[in-house]
Amino acid sequence: MIECLLYSKPNCLTPVTVMFVSAIEEVGRFTRPIHTISRNYGETIVNPGAATLFFVNDEGCAVTCKHVINLIGNRKAINDRYEKFKQARQKIEPGDHLAQQIEALETEYNYKPGTLVQLKEMFVGVTTEPKFNFRWICHPAYDLAIIQFENFRNARYQSHARFLKDSSLLKQGKSLCRLGFPFAEFTNFIYNAEIDDIDWTQTGQTETPRFPIEGMLTRHLVSGGEIMGIELSTPGLRGQSGGPVFDTNGIICGMQMSTNHLHLGFDMKDFEYKINGRQIKVTNQPFLHVGHCIHVDIIKRFLRENNIRFYEH
Repeated sequence: MIECLLYSKPNCLTPVTVMFVSAIEEVGRFTRPIHTISRNYGETIVNPGAATLFFVNDEGCAVTCKHVINLIGNRKAINDRYEKFKQARQKIEPGDHLAQQIEALETEYNYKPGTLVQLKEMFVGVTTEPKFNFRWICHPAYDLAIIQFENFRNARYQSHARFLKDSSLLKQGKSLCRLGFPFAEFTNFIYNAEIDDIDWTQTGQTETPRFPIEGMLTRHLVSGGEIMGIELSTPGLRGQSGGPVFDTNGIICGMQMSTNHLHLGFDMKDFEYKINGRQIKVTNQPFLHVGHCIHVDIIKRFLRENNIRFYEH
């Protein structure tokens, strides 16, 4: 009897210690990263970033966050604007007022340190096709978007999401897991000083390891009189935006969208603390970082409204 307490089922066949192991393997078959590289004005450092999407069927349809799509959707405008700026700068004749002319051009384009001037994205592990098109549909109210890869062939993902059919099972205390790509470890990019541009390369590390993080369902999120999300007791990490939220069976219960910061009220100011025999003063304002996720019912309804096939369990 004592031994059975270590197991999640009365028949003692499924150890608690395995928890999300099988679910992560299953969900990982259709969850993929979006890699981005970007550069700020006046810098030569290339900034890698990542987000997440997951496929809902075998027809090349996936979901992710609207804020991810908004960034990618502005890519062409961001890059084209910087190309025009470079062309205008090249036309400036050297002279005594070179610095002033460049400053005036920077003001015209509203470029200053920290301004994003270049951005490129790569969908990793989606298809073996070297080139493909995609379109997107953004939810009018929530941080949710559908991506449809057009003329889709030779998929590199396997399987697809199975959405929770009965959302009444999502109650406080339920353990859920998220999967995504929060730590951008890929290095296959470069800054080309000769043409002042960033680009992908055939060398370097091309992948970023997936990263799961579990949490307890703490609260339901309400907007406009409807439940539109769930809150988890642990934060969603940067790069997990658009990643699936699932139970121990790998059934999709939502999608990670953001992290909220709850002030705990345990503030300390000049709190005296002794460490290694030395008295120090500490000032601290602690916060609890919780994950906010789009509710499964919102995702399913949006897919239905756009005639996207999906599966329930």
